[in-house]
Amino acid sequence: MARKLAGADDLSVTAGALGIASAVYAVPAALTWPSEVPPPSVLAALAALAVLCTALAFLLYLRLIAEAGPLRAEVVTYVNPAVAVILGARVLGEPVTVPMIVAFVLIIAGSVLATRA
Repeated sequence: MARKLAGADDLSVTAGALGIASAVYAVPAALTWPSEVPPPSVLAALAALAVLCTALAFLLYLRLIAEAGPLRAEVVTYVNPAVAVILGARVLGEPVTVPMIVAFVLIIAGSVLATRA
């Protein structure tokens, strides 16, 4: 991909990839179509996921890649589980265990080592 798409616009490549994924998922979605329209709260949640968690997240990630470079930007994906644990504990009241804390420290240490000059 790096050779074939070297001069391509990042946003276009991302949009193309999402378009292909949408086409692949369209068949199973059509086969499992609900018999009635979901309530407005469900449709609003779906719209929020599409706009905030997909479109905006990709735009911010592409901006991060442009600013920090692809290697440093990739570290965000390693920190994601640690953020999920923190949010799970704060928002959902899930327990935080010693192995989770050790893993969190290792993730942060690895991320710092991976991004230092």
